[in-house]
Amino acid sequence: QVQLVEFGGGVVQAGGSLRLSCAASGRTFSSYAMGWFRQAPGKERQFVAIISGDGGSTAYTDSVKGRFTISRDNARNTVYLQMNSLKPEDTAVYLCAATSSYYNALRLRFDTWGQGTQVTVSS
Repeated sequence: QVQLVEFGGGVVQAGGSLRLSCAASGRTFSSYAMGWFRQAPGKERQFVAIISGDGGSTAYTDSVKGRFTISRDNARNTVYLQMNSLKPEDTAVYLCAATSSYYNALRLRFDTWGQGTQVTVSS
């Protein structure tokens, strides 16, 4: 089973950018669909973006479309979330997740999670 570790969180002013990385262990990374989620204090975990194993298919929640981009480098066992035009409401712990198929990813059925990285956007 893959293990996940997120990097790249921090504090940024509104309108700024951050790139999150999620490094995965294991030699079968390309077989996993990956996702990014976020959870703000007192709120439920929210889907942000998903990507298929070969990187050819992606999907986003409406509030980040046009601002965030999910990508992956299977040679480096890493998935990224490029976040531009950040808003204070993007403040949350961001978690990456893995699942065995894009079919499962589309249904938000993820079974492996990282520990999360904090993103804080100041106004």
